[in-house]
Amino acid sequence: MNFTFAWWPILFLVPVPLLIRFIIKQPKKSQVAPLVNYSLPYFEKVEQTQKKSSHRFAQWLIWLALLIAAARPQWLDNATTPIIRQGRNMMIAVDLSGSMQIPDMQWNGQQVSRVTAVRHLLGHFVNHRKGDRLGLILFADHAYLQTPLTFDTTTVHQFVEQMRQGLVGNQTAIGEAIGLATKELMKLPAKQRVLILMTDGQNTSGTIQPLAATRIAKANHVVIYTIGLGSTSFTQQTIFGPQTVNPSQDLDITLLKRIAKMTGGEFFRASNSQTLKSIYQQLDKLVPIKGPKQYYRPPHELYFWPLAFALLILFIMPLGSLRPRRIS
Repeated sequence: MNFTFAWWPILFLVPVPLLIRFIIKQPKKSQVAPLVNYSLPYFEKVEQTQKKSSHRFAQWLIWLALLIAAARPQWLDNATTPIIRQGRNMMIAVDLSGSMQIPDMQWNGQQVSRVTAVRHLLGHFVNHRKGDRLGLILFADHAYLQTPLTFDTTTVHQFVEQMRQGLVGNQTAIGEAIGLATKELMKLPAKQRVLILMTDGQNTSGTIQPLAATRIAKANHVVIYTIGLGSTSFTQQTIFGPQTVNPSQDLDITLLKRIAKMTGGEFFRASNSQTLKSIYQQLDKLVPIKGPKQYYRPPHELYFWPLAFALLILFIMPLGSLRPRRIS
């Protein structure tokens, strides 16, 4: 059936005016002023009676039209749209420390900074997580909640696009990022709580140590996947000519592996944009979006038709009383 009412119980209010009229006692006939001057000709008495009857009928039409509009009549499409339901909460923590500006990544054939590569590839990953409740944490000197857990992946993607190095400082507070993510994940029940932690350095700031925060995360069933960012070799120009250096010498791989192992997650090494892209693809497989599918038929609201009908009657009713009065 394509036609339906979203709030159909409102239609039970149709007889309310009759009930009110029945409950309220009518005054005695002797107390009621006559509606018709009996000294007038007969046809004027009939005209008054007809006018009163037509006004009552118009009032009933207005009442019915308003109730129908309030019940929200809808026309449902024949095509169905799937809804994916699940119980997963996923926080994404991104390092924005000073080293994230090192241009040792490739994007579309150009040398770009680490944060630029993360911004492009993470945005693509977020767009494909339809059905997950996502949140975004940015950390450097301290950890900051950029986006609370939400099903609105479009908004999360917009904040990912706005990420810039130096936005929240220049150091690296890995422990605070894990602690804040755990705190946010605990606010909502979920069958699975996931944290994706991306960093290119070691813990140099914050009010809690990474392993202490990891133990809290483990106690609250948070699975942490860690991603170590940064190339293993990078050629830079100096006054002595081009020199090859290791830009990831500060990356604490041992710590990231331990964090992942303690919580049942995995560690990934992203030395370039291609490996980072493949890591996101692996995460899609490791943390699949699954759950019973439900379907809905997109509705088209029709309430404005009965509402317009009621307003039209309200506009016409006064015009009926403007007819020239017959003088005998």
